[in-house]
Amino acid sequence: MDFEALKKYSALHPKPARLTLQYGTAGFRSKAEQLDHVMFRMGLLAALRSRATGSTIGVMVTASHNPEEDNGVKLVDPLGEMLHPSWEEYATQLANAEEQDLQKTLTEICQKAAVNQQKDASVFIGRDTRPSSKKLSQAVIDGVSVLGGQYHDYGLVTTPQLHYVVCCQNTRGQYGKPTLEGYYQKLSKAFMELIKKSPGSGEGQRHLKIDCANGIGALKLSEMQPYLPKEVLVHIYNDGTKEKLNHLCGADFVKVHQKPPKGLDMKPNERCCSFDGDADRIVYYYTDTAGHFHLIDGDKIATLISIFLKELLAKVGQTLKMAVIQTAYANGSSTRYLEETLQVPVHCVKTGVKHLHHKAQEFDIGVYFEANGHGTVLFSKAAENTIRQLAKDEKDDAKREAAKVLENLIDLINQTVGDAISDMLVIEAILSLKGLTVHQWDAFYTDFPNRLLKVQVADRQVIDTTDAERRAVTPPGLQEKIDALVKKYKFSRAFVRPSGTEDVVRIYAEADTIKTYVNLKVANIATQSSSNSHSSRSHLHDHRHEGTST
Repeated sequence: MDFEALKKYSALHPKPARLTLQYGTAGFRSKAEQLDHVMFRMGLLAALRSRATGSTIGVMVTASHNPEEDNGVKLVDPLGEMLHPSWEEYATQLANAEEQDLQKTLTEICQKAAVNQQKDASVFIGRDTRPSSKKLSQAVIDGVSVLGGQYHDYGLVTTPQLHYVVCCQNTRGQYGKPTLEGYYQKLSKAFMELIKKSPGSGEGQRHLKIDCANGIGALKLSEMQPYLPKEVLVHIYNDGTKEKLNHLCGADFVKVHQKPPKGLDMKPNERCCSFDGDADRIVYYYTDTAGHFHLIDGDKIATLISIFLKELLAKVGQTLKMAVIQTAYANGSSTRYLEETLQVPVHCVKTGVKHLHHKAQEFDIGVYFEANGHGTVLFSKAAENTIRQLAKDEKDDAKREAAKVLENLIDLINQTVGDAISDMLVIEAILSLKGLTVHQWDAFYTDFPNRLLKVQVADRQVIDTTDAERRAVTPPGLQEKIDALVKKYKFSRAFVRPSGTEDVVRIYAEADTIKTYVNLKVANIATQSSSNSHSSRSHLHDHRHEGTST
């Protein structure tokens, strides 16, 4: 390690005084002007991680659904998955190290992680369309270069595309070609094979209006359009040419505010969807003939995919183990429908994509979506091999055809991470194959009325939880009071959990009717419990039907 060069380059990316940041599920996020030193240091860390794993590592410069003024960075591990938790700690240590301690911190990380500094380092870099992203990605390049690492700058890409190319590179092409063209070709080929089998194939165009949040999704979807069949016509709105990223649009805005994005003209029963700023989330929606807005969130996306997969598995006669993974924020009506009507096992995990992804890996087929629209489907290597073998060798025509549909579905799904473009194509293929309208999809079940609130508190750590964050352990007596309230109402549940990023406590409640307002009572209990432990004033904010990310 050339410490003189490190010192020289680090001085070009100085750390602001008294700034402390934490690497979480979303990586680092902050105001863009505070992140130059973080980007440089994540370039350093990516080079070390690459040497430790003997693989290419990804660095994505994005702040997803945050306002345009923000930015962020996250590292991508060898198979396109999120950074290993032990390295999240190293990321936090490195980002917060004072200038004079940087060399020492790097040396300690190398010792703890047994990094062989003689090995080659390879890093793939991508960025979103924020005005600050190009300069910040250059800081990442400086970090990789000063440690003698090789880099490939993919420039403007969606977050899922970077995850995809990292996985392709490290599987030596088994997952696909590590290029954007390879991504477009693989997904479009699988999609075309699927819709060829749909009942209405060749009977006219399928129209879909897509709000791209004025972000990278618009650019990449436009690039992909020539690869898509003429029967599918996507209409792109909020393409970033006129308005600011994520402003009054995008998946998060639609989910939180329960209304259409600005700039998208909706007619009754038209299928519409929204991506978020870096195109790793998607939600669908429509208005009925009475003008009422209907949101189809991650829970209903998971349900649609689960129905389709279960039907195909029955047709091929395979008893592969399938499960749906949810968080506590999933609507209880979706859980009941999956478990009782579809007879599909449901598992609840802590909030955060890494927890969902990890649990999904335990099954032959693991379907996971957060209510906010971030999710994907994972197939075990054994399940994938079984399906591909059946598609090739099965003598029974019906079974072989069903296996081929499953095989194309595997190729269409981006298994590395939630991917709005891939998920959109999966949904469109399923709706086409099943001959379903958006209204019929929405009618699978009716969501229980729900509320998500947040209470500002002096110390969120007063509340500790268990059972996938559904039950409070501390302060004493809080859970008992919630239980007593919940018992009074049909199909009701409520939970309280501390935020992972700010001093607020999040409160969720649902019941069979909206009249109960259980959540407001729970909020009062939570506020009182927190205030009793820390004498400070608490504030209540109502985020009706909000999607979650922290």
